[in-house]
Amino acid sequence: MTDHTAAIAGVYEHPTRNAPDKSTAQLHGDVAAGALEDAGLTTADVDGYFTAGRPGRVMSMVDYLGLEGLSYVDSTDLGGTSYVSHVGHAAAAVAAGKCEVALVTMAGRPRSRSGGGGPPSGPQADFEETYGIGTVNMYALAARRHMHEYGTTAEQLAEVRVAAAEHAQYNEDAMFQEPVTVEDVVESRLVSDPLHLLDCCVVSDGGGGVVVTSPAVADDLDRDCVSVLGHGEAVKHHDAGDIDLTHTGAVESGPRAFEAAGVTHDDIDYASVYDSFTITVVETLEDLGFCEKGAGGAFVEGGTLQAPDGELPFNTDGGGLCNNHPANRGGMPKIIETVRQLRGEANDPVQVPDCEIGLTHGTGGSLGTRMASTTLVLGGDR
Repeated sequence: MTDHTAAIAGVYEHPTRNAPDKSTAQLHGDVAAGALEDAGLTTADVDGYFTAGRPGRVMSMVDYLGLEGLSYVDSTDLGGTSYVSHVGHAAAAVAAGKCEVALVTMAGRPRSRSGGGGPPSGPQADFEETYGIGTVNMYALAARRHMHEYGTTAEQLAEVRVAAAEHAQYNEDAMFQEPVTVEDVVESRLVSDPLHLLDCCVVSDGGGGVVVTSPAVADDLDRDCVSVLGHGEAVKHHDAGDIDLTHTGAVESGPRAFEAAGVTHDDIDYASVYDSFTITVVETLEDLGFCEKGAGGAFVEGGTLQAPDGELPFNTDGGGLCNNHPANRGGMPKIIETVRQLRGEANDPVQVPDCEIGLTHGTGGSLGTRMASTTLVLGGDR
């Protein structure tokens, strides 16, 4: 495999899922320290910083973390996929010589604060949020349309939760560690037809951090580093109402990442796929090209997603459905678990044998209105 222009040298997932005794800034501090320690670096080595959130967050966190001499900052906010994008942006900044050690942090407390988010914003606010539309409603619309177009069933969607729960039992930090059956999922409380309670992700406090470095820095570290092989982004919107609810922005971000990495679907040993809802995974796998459009329901049946021996092991930490969806933004844990797999550091029962190339995919916004997709291809070859 050819040498690449950036590497992930350190990762850290905050172990808490409920943090009533910590501020959001403290969580940022914890994950920054954890990721840098994992890499064998300190804040004095950091010359690039990336985070998302409300306006001014990047400046206040630079101040709080005591970062000095930064030559590059990025506060791109694409919702749940922001931090997946940040890794791609950090790799590009490193390749351009803008920085050599980039720190990415995310943190939030929607669980302990009983909610999260702010007032509606953007030109659509007065026409959407004001009248009560919610996230789960918009994903339910996508699920129902997918069922109508392709015959996808509730039982097929449930297979996604079954796989995530199978993996979560080996993760001592996961919020829900009990395995479930398809019947458990479809018999759980209906939240927004056709999505049941167990089709929906958790709400958790916490956060995570990633350190992206130049190859030169990575080569000097006493740490297994993971190469950033490819990165792709896309934004899908509802096209003035002419929206197709059965696809995501992954139809564009996926091919861009695969082309940049120079790999094919057959090369992917493991996938971390954003799982805000079970339908998110089914549509994303189709759009990434792991199966034909409309065949996602059939694709996830029969243990396809289950580690270590499924055709496409996914979300071996339990994912957002069972483990962690910190600050209602699940992209960060997806990066971290892919890195664990490539380093051979996932929980033993779910470690994918000879895992060399992994995919991380993030989703931001909503399948029912406007959303962003980010795809990373990572390789454990450094």
